[in-house]
Amino acid sequence: MDTGDKADTDRRVRVASRCAIASGRPLLVAALGCSVLAAAIAAGAQRPAALPRIAFLGMDTQMQAERVAAFRDALRELGYVEGRTIVIDYRSAEGRFDQLPALAVELVALNPDVIVTAAPPAVRAVQGATTTIPIVMGAHDPIGMGFVGSFAKPGGNITGVAFQDSELSTKRLDLLRQAVPNLTRVAVFWNKEGGGMAAVTGVESAAKALGLQVLRLEVSGPADFAGAVASAKAWGAQGLIQLASPLITKHRQIFLEQLRVTRLPATCEMREYVEEGCLMTYSANLNMMFRMFASFVDRILKGAKPSDLAIEQPREFEFVINQKTAQTLGLTLPSTLTLQATEIIR
Repeated sequence: MDTGDKADTDRRVRVASRCAIASGRPLLVAALGCSVLAAAIAAGAQRPAALPRIAFLGMDTQMQAERVAAFRDALRELGYVEGRTIVIDYRSAEGRFDQLPALAVELVALNPDVIVTAAPPAVRAVQGATTTIPIVMGAHDPIGMGFVGSFAKPGGNITGVAFQDSELSTKRLDLLRQAVPNLTRVAVFWNKEGGGMAAVTGVESAAKALGLQVLRLEVSGPADFAGAVASAKAWGAQGLIQLASPLITKHRQIFLEQLRVTRLPATCEMREYVEEGCLMTYSANLNMMFRMFASFVDRILKGAKPSDLAIEQPREFEFVINQKTAQTLGLTLPSTLTLQATEIIR
């Protein structure tokens, strides 16, 4: 085994070990959960330095595996074959957000042609690590969070796709009203590292237009979840809207358990929540959003500047209902609601 092969083998072991330690899983399970990372490292071994290089900073390998696969598929359709015509370096915080700045610095040191990342904490970490390498992001309220100057002309080195939770609020509230008879009071469960204040005010404006009262429930960590949901129930909330947040997603089992205990119908951030017990979600199709990243990468590699690439919004949305949860809550969902669903989990 030459020096390059040994270094590559050592690197694979370090990645699997890191995933195992961060996730608390046995090494074999972590290695399976980190299959995208392992495959990428194997494909990238001993590749010519001249190949275009993409860096990808993730939040959780297991959660994002399907979406990263969609991103890679879209790249392939554009003519980029990983390991042959392009190199992709992957890093993931595995839910340990305090690791993001160091991982961002590590990726920047590889001098990639473009960095791809989704979720505000990861975008902020990469933004802090480089002002010159192009960044393709997925984030909520990128203007309010200081990532870009405007949608039409982002400026700087960041462009990508914007989740606009505030623009989805009216739709989510309307769906919740259809699911919960006589809905008058709604709680908003949020964390500032998600959609930010713009998402909260968007819900409040939409609720006011619909004649609904709103209670804000800001949480800063999982220790706050039980108290926040209990406060909503004591206030008389008949439903709850959970706004996008990497922190809440990381600890969603705690949050979902509180919903179960208090029997609160809720709309949640993404389909994983609904698969695990939340009543419904209305959100961007994240697989399609990750495919959109590939288009940005393609244009940047062909010479486009991020500052000139307008921020785009998701083009496809999904409305998923958990029928079993509805039955547990004693809700009879009208056909006018269920016919709108892109998927019903039974």
